[in-house]
Amino acid sequence: SVDIKTSPYPGFPTDMQAQIMVLMCFANGTSVISETVFENRFMHVSELRRMGADVRIEGRSAIVKGVSGLNGAPVMATDLRASASLILAGLAAEGKTEISRIYHIDRGYERIVEKLSNLGADIKRVKD
Repeated sequence: SVDIKTSPYPGFPTDMQAQIMVLMCFANGTSVISETVFENRFMHVSELRRMGADVRIEGRSAIVKGVSGLNGAPVMATDLRASASLILAGLAAEGKTEISRIYHIDRGYERIVEKLSNLGADIKRVKD
């Protein structure tokens, strides 16, 4: 487990907070993310919970208890950073994960499906 506090440069970037939370879901023990830069930056938590993550919010902190694994589930991207975390969670999860509202992903990650596929990821874009 690890505790992280977001802060302006050169501290831990708030823009990586959602992605590191996915890694925390697999860590042994309890990790804490303290968000000091932006309010309401934990929109992705409810989607990670759908996948089996054990995360609770206390004020401006997220307490993440490591789990043995995540399960694929239908989830919804709420912003660019959250969408990246859901891709990571989906790739690590057992079963199929389908992410809706992918325009958030397209806004910040050019050819993400192609790039991840080239790295060996089992990922594809499907029509609505």
